[in-house]
Amino acid sequence: MVGDRRRRTGLIGGRLLLPAAMLLLLLGTAIGCRADSDWITFRGDRGRGATGRSIRPPLGVRWKLRLQADGERLESFNPPVIKDDTIYFGSRDGNFYALDIESGYMRWVFRTDAPINAVPYVDDEHVYFGSLDGHAYALDRAEGSEVWSFSAGRPVQSSVKRYEENVLFASDGGATYAVTLEGEERLRLPNPIWYYITFQVHEDVMYFAPGPPDNPRTLAAYDLEQEQYLWHLDTAVMNAVWYSFPAIDGDRLFMATAAPRGGQWDLNYYALNREDGSVVWNRADQSQWPPGFTEQPGLLFREMVELLDYMAPAVWRNRVIYTSGDSVVRAFDRDSGDQLWERSFDARTTSAPTVAGDRVYFGVSAAQTPEGERPPRLIALSARDGRVVWEMELEGAVLSAPVVAGRYMVFGTDRSVFYILEELI
Repeated sequence: MVGDRRRRTGLIGGRLLLPAAMLLLLLGTAIGCRADSDWITFRGDRGRGATGRSIRPPLGVRWKLRLQADGERLESFNPPVIKDDTIYFGSRDGNFYALDIESGYMRWVFRTDAPINAVPYVDDEHVYFGSLDGHAYALDRAEGSEVWSFSAGRPVQSSVKRYEENVLFASDGGATYAVTLEGEERLRLPNPIWYYITFQVHEDVMYFAPGPPDNPRTLAAYDLEQEQYLWHLDTAVMNAVWYSFPAIDGDRLFMATAAPRGGQWDLNYYALNREDGSVVWNRADQSQWPPGFTEQPGLLFREMVELLDYMAPAVWRNRVIYTSGDSVVRAFDRDSGDQLWERSFDARTTSAPTVAGDRVYFGVSAAQTPEGERPPRLIALSARDGRVVWEMELEGAVLSAPVVAGRYMVFGTDRSVFYILEELI
């Protein structure tokens, strides 16, 4: 066990004390039921970015807080996980936070030595995450004390996942690790190529592990039980720069790729056979920019890949739904790849989608209109046909895909504002 680095905060004399880097903007009352569902892992069950729990707009602000009050615009916001009544997430300020979902009360905060851009995982006793300081951490989720830290030697900004009695994570251009629940290394797969690694684990198989040393520019299905590669995805054929987090539904694996080409991005959407990695269908498109678009696509692309869930699909019934950083939301038929609907906006999309019930939630940027600039918004679409059913103006553009737990919705923006919304009805 390594030394305890946490800083405790709490109620003293009836006042909520926060670190200097944080400014509480609005605090709702603590009345209400506890969340009746959890979101403990990246993109939810099988990475599908969906929950059967409906949360119906209109939604109101339960509370919100600002991190990093210096006003610096963020390029990423660590996706939160939720267990029981507590939200866990890391921040670019190097802190990892645990907040009460109903009141915003800070249960504890743990300090690392660098920004945090890894996706955490939480179980009954611990919360696990990585930091750009080159370590993966396990904390006691009730107290925030350090249980162990593991030195990976390179930044850990990957998804983190518990599998059986192991914790899985990856370092940038270093290795993919499986360590025991005591923080001891059990397995290491070399990773000389890949950065911002996100993976899915289903039925003992990791999708995607970095390819083997003799074929490192591939993404692989790796059997964690047998400790062997099952198949490799030849990324040279796909000719892309970004390969998204995969979602699993039945025998299919869904993913997307992107590659900047001058002022456009080449976008490709795939369904793969989960058993052998063969392509079942592929649909190609190019980025479509909103009216008055002035950003440089190359610089914007580098920002988008900071979001570990960039181009991650949301799977709902027979639909696979994507936001791709341009102004269009696309929905494809799960089996055939036929486009079922698309919806264009006057602004570009800024977060991956989340489906709750039959509603798709995601963020769009500020928009230039003849009447002036519209603020960034949270959008709700019908998952059935893509029509807009509700929207809400925000302080900053949504970066972390909305997470739904019970009657609450949780996300962060590029202005360092952390939102907790709740159903009004």
